[in-house]
Amino acid sequence: MMEGSPWQALWEVFGGFAWPWMWLVFPLPWLAAWLLPPRRGTSAALRVPYGARLQAIAGRAGRPRRLRWAAFAWLAWFLLCAAAARPQQLGEAVAPPHSGRDLMLAVDLSGSMSEPDMELGGEVVDRLTAAKAVLADFLDRRAGDRVGLLVFGQRAYALTPLTQDRDSVRDQLRDSVVGLAGQDTAIGDAIGLAVKRLREQPQGQRVLILLTDGVNTAGVLEPLKAAELARSERVRVHTIAFGGSGRVSLFGLSLPMPGAGDDVDETTLEQIALQTGGQSFRARDTEELAGIYAELDRIEPVRQQGQRVRPRMERYWWPLAGALLAALLAFLLPGRLR
Repeated sequence: MMEGSPWQALWEVFGGFAWPWMWLVFPLPWLAAWLLPPRRGTSAALRVPYGARLQAIAGRAGRPRRLRWAAFAWLAWFLLCAAAARPQQLGEAVAPPHSGRDLMLAVDLSGSMSEPDMELGGEVVDRLTAAKAVLADFLDRRAGDRVGLLVFGQRAYALTPLTQDRDSVRDQLRDSVVGLAGQDTAIGDAIGLAVKRLREQPQGQRVLILLTDGVNTAGVLEPLKAAELARSERVRVHTIAFGGSGRVSLFGLSLPMPGAGDDVDETTLEQIALQTGGQSFRARDTEELAGIYAELDRIEPVRQQGQRVRPRMERYWWPLAGALLAALLAFLLPGRLR
């Protein structure tokens, strides 16, 4: 077969037959002609002396028409068998979608997240604004993950279920404000709610990233008890202790921020991460927080695309249309009954 020929191109897109065993019916007409008794002829109504010569002449004249009719009939039968075998065409190679993790983001919305001790783009911003900016960039890199968002303060609330629609998660995060869930901090309840959302998902893909700037001051579930629950359900919890050191840079000067002290319960967050097989991080500014989420990209990588495959498309109607056309021509051909 010549390279680059139309036959080679046709062969490259041919996907075979879905039901190749249907070709077994192709010899049925021969078998029927061989097994069934021959049709009895009728005697001539009128005998003439030159009857044999006329019959021979008529036979020679009608033979080409009978051969053409038989050719069209067999062509129609062949195409009908081909249609019954369901020929398929190979489409363009496509890669299956990314298959990632089930990732829950838990964001602290307690009153302390309004402390303006962060810098973003050269401006002083509060902790929640800085966290939103870094999280939005983190979401952009999680193509293929199913991401859910929950927020917590005095209580924990799920804003979005696990979904691949990261735009919805980003919109809900953007609309979140300090105090939406109360002024206190219920870290244990946030972990418990995340475990409830993740427990039905495949093992090995259940991940919670919890960001908080305080200590557990509310809720019905103690953080370490919640960590035991997460460990029993195979949920990895990565904790991020977020908050400034009580100072902020303004016009190149380091200025103290009253009430913005370093009061994050790092010890408890480290124990939570240790119990569940996660990592514990400390971020004192926006740059460190961005580096932490970049590290989480490395720790919890998005799965790559699988092997490219070529979809199979049904093309049985092509030979079926050809069979109908050949049958129509055989029917219209003069001398078809001879």
